[in-house]
Amino acid sequence: MPIRVSLDRMLLERRMSLTELADRVGVTIANLSILKTGKARAVRFSTLAALCRELDCQPGDLIVYEPGPDIPPDDDEG
Repeated sequence: MPIRVSLDRMLLERRMSLTELADRVGVTIANLSILKTGKARAVRFSTLAALCRELDCQPGDLIVYEPGPDIPPDDDEG
C-alpha cells in the first residue's frame, strides 16, 4: 500500500514505548501494533489526533504517501 505509517520512528525519537503510548492514547497495544507494522487499513481521526497530541507531532509526521503499485480495494469497500 502506498500509505506508510511512521509510528516506530516517532516512538524512537520520543523515547517512548508502545505500551506507554497506548496508555496515554487509550488504544490497545494490539491496535497500535497493527498501525505500527503497516497492517492497518484505516485509522480514526480521533485516534490520529490523540497520537499527534501525545507525540507532539502533525499527522504528516506519522502518515506518508509513497507512490507505488496500488492494491485494489476489497469488494466490500464500495
